[in-house]
Amino acid sequence: MTKRPVIGIPLDSENGGGYSALPWYALRQNYCEAVVKAGGTPILLPHHADRAEQYLSMIDGLLIAGGAFDVDPTLFGATERHGTVTLKEGRTAFELAICKGAHARGMPILGICGGQQLLAVILGSTLIQHIPDEVETALAHEQPNPRTEPGHEVVVTEGTLLHRVTGQAQFPVNSAHHQAVKAVPAGLVVNAVAPDGVIEGVEDPAHPFCLGVQWHPEYSISPADDAILAAFVKACSA
Repeated sequence: MTKRPVIGIPLDSENGGGYSALPWYALRQNYCEAVVKAGGTPILLPHHADRAEQYLSMIDGLLIAGGAFDVDPTLFGATERHGTVTLKEGRTAFELAICKGAHARGMPILGICGGQQLLAVILGSTLIQHIPDEVETALAHEQPNPRTEPGHEVVVTEGTLLHRVTGQAQFPVNSAHHQAVKAVPAGLVVNAVAPDGVIEGVEDPAHPFCLGVQWHPEYSISPADDAILAAFVKACSA
């Protein structure tokens, strides 16, 4: 039997309501289905920061998913929090621990949407806390049409990992975010930009596979999305 790489995906969490009156974990199925389609075996990780190293010993790669919450602005040096910012402190604490551990190990990492923002902050970036307040003539980055459809296109930076993986200079993506990477430190590379100038992806060229994208490739909007997941899982097999 072919060994399939194990991909750890931290769960989302809610304090209660809907599924259960008590606190519960959840994750959209298409994250797991996209990993399986790409040849990996997903396992879902609950939020125990003190178990991060043990989790890392069980997986071959780490996928940080998005969610309806934001990175704590204090983590990138902001002294004020925009009124739209929503925190999930337990999830963020766990993802900080496991993402830092994965990066230190040279483990393949894929950050999606809010996961890309967290990855960027860990590597020294700052964030725009609310795009409509900071970007003139901004696109609708929280697109009004379904997430299963494109919201806009991105232009890919030539020579980046994202460019090598997708083989595309430009392709359509969906868009479901009100924050974005604002500035990156030396050593971190911007790999994609929206038509309004908003940063849509970052990567660490000093790492074997450390890629973040602002959109959701698990929806498979274009062949480029499938190529991103396939390349990530292949890297986890190495």
